[in-house]
Amino acid sequence: MSYGAASWSFTKDDQTAISQVLERFLSESQAKCALIVDRSGQLVTTAGEQPRFDAQAFASLTAADFSANDQLARLVGETDFNTLFHQGERESMLLADVARRVILVVLFDNKTTLGLVKLKLKSTVEQLTRQFASIGTRAERPAAERRPLLGNVDEEIDKLFQ
Repeated sequence: MSYGAASWSFTKDDQTAISQVLERFLSESQAKCALIVDRSGQLVTTAGEQPRFDAQAFASLTAADFSANDQLARLVGETDFNTLFHQGERESMLLADVARRVILVVLFDNKTTLGLVKLKLKSTVEQLTRQFASIGTRAERPAAERRPLLGNVDEEIDKLFQ
């Protein structure tokens, strides 16, 4: 099952863990920027160089691109294409599915190679998949099992007025 941003949320620890994975990937692959985009087209986070374009519009287009390619895959008898590559004269991008929840978008230039980016991408996707699976598992728990947003604030307020 695929989840959109509305059905899950990050803790600060989640954000830190995701950022560390992305920063390590960028360092090892020599890519410029990594973006995590929700399948609905919402920008989740970025790492590395900040894009010089409207990142939210880019996220929406990325999700649409990935969705269109899912349909193309089905037409040729595949269940999906889990990675997509777009090559330009100076800039390229590699998109990868992460846990059927989000898309990892990697922007890189001719200072690195597709081979190096793909080599480092595999373990990065595996790490992010584990992270997002954990986030998704928390979101699937019944509300009664989740820690309240403000903890036991109602009890603490009641204590103040006793």
